Amino acid sequence: MNSDQKDIQRIIRQALKEDQARADVTTRILIPEQERGHAQILVKEIAVVYGLDIVTQVFKSLDQHIKISYFVKDGQLVKKGQRIAVIKGKARSILSAERTALDFLGFLSGIATTTRTYVNAARPYQVRIFDTRKTFPGLRRLSKMAVKAGGGVNHRQDLNEMVMIKDNHLASRQRSLTIAEIIAVVRKQTNKKIILEVDTVRQFVDGLLANPDIILLDNMDLRSIKKVVALKKEQKSRCLLEVSGGVKLRNIRSLAKIGVDRISVGALTHSVRSIDFSLEFLGGA
Repeated sequence: MNSDQKDIQRIIRQALKEDQARADVTTRILIPEQERGHAQILVKEIAVVYGLDIVTQVFKSLDQHIKISYFVKDGQLVKKGQRIAVIKGKARSILSAERTALDFLGFLSGIATTTRTYVNAARPYQVRIFDTRKTFPGLRRLSKMAVKAGGGVNHRQDLNEMVMIKDNHLASRQRSLTIAEIIAVVRKQTNKKIILEVDTVRQFVDGLLANPDIILLDNMDLRSIKKVVALKKEQKSRCLLEVSGGVKLRNIRSLAKIGVDRISVGALTHSVRSIDFSLEFLGGA
């Protein structure tokens, strides 16, 4: 079992523990232990589905004998009212795992759906849409998997994946070092990719001379971004340009068509709306 799967299982165990799924007092009182049943999961709005494997693991963590049949695949666009799955097994297990399973499915499908919307908007301009580290604590790995299912690309998983020199790093070191000198210090210490965050054209010009792998244009206005793109072409630099900050669905096309390589969108994960799913118990198996 790899580390990703271990993390996912840990998250699922914690979620079931949080809901006291093994001590569901209502179900234990009203439903006989050996009663069997079946239920179906329906989606109540148009969405990109993601999290089916998580749903399976939730139910199986509570009862390994539960059987689930799916009628869609992860990453698939579904219609309102479409049947997603049928679940068969002990009625107690189905009812006790219901909320945890639907919470994961709704949350992850919300991320995948939002991501697909942004990706489709930028598609004519061949700009890749990236997520950020603005994720709910403990759910980053799952959130980023959902972004990929929606057609997006993962940025850094964590602080150790690559070097990202932000404004606060520059503010603390620029009294004694230039941007070029800061990047030179970094290159002596690691061979990991270097992203430099800038928020002015002047910083961009200084940064371009140091040749980082990526220059992130933080909260720049359209006029400044256009100037930066022109300067990069003029210098024939191979450095990638990434736009970040203030990216909304309403302005994604305006940003994408300027000529940048990447756009990172915190809204994919930090303010996502869950998709509405329901589980309907259909009686005996």
